[in-house]
Amino acid sequence: MLLGKTNSVLFWVDLILIIILAWIIINQIVIFVRSRRAAKLIDNETLKENMHHAQIVDVREEDSFKAGHILGARNIPFSQFKLYMSGLRKDMPIYLYEQGKALSLRCAIMLKKAGYNNIFVLKGGYNKWDGKKKK
Repeated sequence: MLLGKTNSVLFWVDLILIIILAWIIINQIVIFVRSRRAAKLIDNETLKENMHHAQIVDVREEDSFKAGHILGARNIPFSQFKLYMSGLRKDMPIYLYEQGKALSLRCAIMLKKAGYNNIFVLKGGYNKWDGKKKK
C-alpha cells in the first residue's frame, strides 16, 4: 500500500519538474528569437567604423565600467536600464555591449519594446574589444 503512494508522489514530482524544465527551455527560446529581432550582432570593425555617429552604451555595472570601457561609451547598468534608457536618442543608432552579449540582448529587447530602432550588440563584448579603451 505504501509503495503505491510513493510511486504516485514520485510521478507528480517528476511531472512538475518536467513542466518547469519545459517552461525554462521555452522561455530561453523566446528570449533568443526576440533578441535576434530586436538587435543585430556586429563585430569590432563595424563598431569602429560607426562609433562616431552613434550612441555606445556599456550595460555593465559601474565598477566594471570605471575599471575600463570603450572610449566614448556611456554607462547605463543593466540593473538600472529601464529607468535610464529614456535618455537615449531614438534618432541615432545604439550600440550595446558588456562582458559577453546576454545582458546586451536583453537591453535590446527592452529598447525595441519602447520604440527604438537601429539597435546593435557587440558580438564579443568588451572582452574581445581591440579598439581604443579608457581605463
